[in-house]
Amino acid sequence: MSRKFVEKIKKRLEKEKISIEKELLRFAKKDTRPSGDWDTKFPKLEGEISSEALEDKPKRIEEYEKMLPVEFALEKKLKNINLALEKIEKGKYGICEKCGKEISKTRLLAVPEARFCRKCQE
Repeated sequence: MSRKFVEKIKKRLEKEKISIEKELLRFAKKDTRPSGDWDTKFPKLEGEISSEALEDKPKRIEEYEKMLPVEFALEKKLKNINLALEKIEKGKYGICEKCGKEISKTRLLAVPEARFCRKCQE
């Protein structure tokens, strides 16, 4: 795989990483542990007594529940991006983790954080 191609992919991955982190920050906070985990922010519900606030609580809990799978998907993609960036640094980018063969450029252009070739992914 050419150095020019890998550099192009690296820039794309870095941009996507920043974009995903910004999106996560809208509704989640990064865990302080080194795992790089994110946690969807649970709405503050205590201390509100007005009828309007009481009616709003179920909506806020429902919104929280809707964001959990979004957080999971973004977090998973972010982990794969970070892994791809590590592989680039180590010179091991674009190699299938299962069979050890080179992942096609077409696949890497479509899914730059791909960990498996198309055959092994299926």
